[in-house]
Amino acid sequence: MIKIDGSMGEGGGQVLRTSLALSMVTGQPFVMSSIRAGRKKPGLLRQHLTAVKAAAEVSCAHVSGVSLGSDAIEFTPGPVNAGSYHFSIGSAGSTTLVLQTVLPALIRANGPSEVVIEGGTHNPFAPTAHFLTTCFLPVLAKMGPKVDVKLVRHGFFPAGGGQIRVTIEPVERLEPISLIERGEITDRRAIAIVAGLPGAIADRELETVAKKLKWTQEDLRHELLGDGLGPGNVLSIELGSEQLTEVITGFGEKGVSSEQVARRAAKRANEYISSGVPVGMHLADQLLIPLALAGEGTFLTGQLTRHTKTNISVIEKFMSCAFDVQDAAPGRHLISLRA
Repeated sequence: MIKIDGSMGEGGGQVLRTSLALSMVTGQPFVMSSIRAGRKKPGLLRQHLTAVKAAAEVSCAHVSGVSLGSDAIEFTPGPVNAGSYHFSIGSAGSTTLVLQTVLPALIRANGPSEVVIEGGTHNPFAPTAHFLTTCFLPVLAKMGPKVDVKLVRHGFFPAGGGQIRVTIEPVERLEPISLIERGEITDRRAIAIVAGLPGAIADRELETVAKKLKWTQEDLRHELLGDGLGPGNVLSIELGSEQLTEVITGFGEKGVSSEQVARRAAKRANEYISSGVPVGMHLADQLLIPLALAGEGTFLTGQLTRHTKTNISVIEKFMSCAFDVQDAAPGRHLISLRA
């Protein structure tokens, strides 16, 4: 039985999700204490509860401690089964993070799967559905699995009500990937989405992005959604190169001007452009499990986030692998896994 201290690293939900994912993949049971001890509201929230229940359903697991607010669970997986699954978070909790939990098992399952998840689709502190479809999943496809995410309905915090529909074509084994050179940025766009809010918010965000990044109107797009899907506002900046498309996201929030939301996102976009690395900081931590499943691979990224460092620590507890992290240059890190 693998013992996991949920307070390790940043002490957030990533420790739980990665542990669940790798427990299903490897068949190893684990017990976790101090779940989300590093957060203001520790223990299992609805999103994490749904992730545990989803993992249990997909892997026919025996699990104890599954209740709202629980700070400890024991998880013993059974065989992973492909199939049709429907999970509802019941709040604006992130649909993409629930998917992140079950996806590693289902991309190596015994057949194709369809997964429907209801909740939030565009949440602060979580990858958006747009990030998955534009950035992460095209890179994963290079490793073999074909995963399609359809955004059926937007869901913003705090209302939720969104839905994603996911189809998964598994593979027996994942192919290694090497992402070292980015090359020139050949495609770019900024997309501002507003729902149940004045369209001027999107206009001001895009105007600021154009000014800060020196882009033209051809690079800008705004989407006005129905009032019933809001209120919500999200700004996505896409930077496409030969290897992949990086997606940088900014979220509208109370007390923060549209211009400030756009300036923050544009600043991160400029940092990514000037860094020369192909893999952005949020993609980096999501590529670690696929690399571990492939058994080898390498990529160049920028500053290491606590998410990435924590993920490496958890993966190495479940799998007989050791990531090599090297300083390639100031602010640039080469992450490798050798067979």
